[in-house]
Amino acid sequence: MTLKTATPLALDTTPGGERRKPVRRRSTQVQDTPVDRIFMVGVYILLSTFLLIVLVPLINIVASSFSSPAAVSGGRVFLWPVDFTLIGYQAVLTSDAILTGFGNSVFYAVVGTIVSVTLTVMIAYPLSRSELVGRKVLIGGVLFTMLFSGGLIPTYMVVRSLGLLDTRWALILPTAIAAWQVLIAMTFFRSSIPGELYEAAQLDGASDLRFLWSVVLPLSKPLLAVIALMYGIGQWNSYFSALIYLRSEELYPLQLVLRNILIVNNTGGTNLADQMAAEQMADLMKFSLIVVSTVPVLLVYPFVARHFTKGVMLGSVKG
Repeated sequence: MTLKTATPLALDTTPGGERRKPVRRRSTQVQDTPVDRIFMVGVYILLSTFLLIVLVPLINIVASSFSSPAAVSGGRVFLWPVDFTLIGYQAVLTSDAILTGFGNSVFYAVVGTIVSVTLTVMIAYPLSRSELVGRKVLIGGVLFTMLFSGGLIPTYMVVRSLGLLDTRWALILPTAIAAWQVLIAMTFFRSSIPGELYEAAQLDGASDLRFLWSVVLPLSKPLLAVIALMYGIGQWNSYFSALIYLRSEELYPLQLVLRNILIVNNTGGTNLADQMAAEQMADLMKFSLIVVSTVPVLLVYPFVARHFTKGVMLGSVKG
């Protein structure tokens, strides 16, 4: 005796065996109204205008750096090189003052960033721990520095009393810690490092320093990339501190050398002065040096950009 099993009903039939009518699903996509379309067109036009305002001068600088001195001085360069030549870059890359300034800027940017990131983590992580005694008072002191500062003359007197004038450390130590970066790091540590990890590390016998080095820092790579980019760009573009604290030209960063060429037309070297004897050559070298001083930042930024938004936003929203 064989058992017959009931055939399951098809999904497109009713219990009575009748065929169902296909049901059309309604689209959940919100249709834009004419007003919305007009608004978006206006937004794109406005953004395109801003893009052109920023992009056109940059293209003009690059095009001028590859043009002949006569074309640059005559104002005949717009968006494409005229009488293509590399003489401007040749003069820049063979200048002792510019090469020395470039090496100094690399030193200030690399060493300054390492010092700044280290000190920022050292102050931000303890402030993120709720069990720190006097935490609110210390946070208030950090916030106070964002609103008030001693000013240029007291800062200069402090740097002079510490014996840092005309030294490389005068460009690194006075600006080593920024209150804004400390707040970003502190908020990141509080919202992104679970307290359970700290408790588990304590049970395993790990010290606070070991927990910071082995657990917190590996989980904070986006944050470290963000604050390193902020400090690095600030150090690379800084020239005012060098203008105030430095007297020896062999310590000048590239930005101060560029400032002297753009404003004072002083290159700081006999070889470069001979090359820039003509006014046309001086104009060409200005554009070439601007491009050379911008390239390092453009090369570093793509490696950090993917962490930038993530590193800032992780500490901004809870839950």
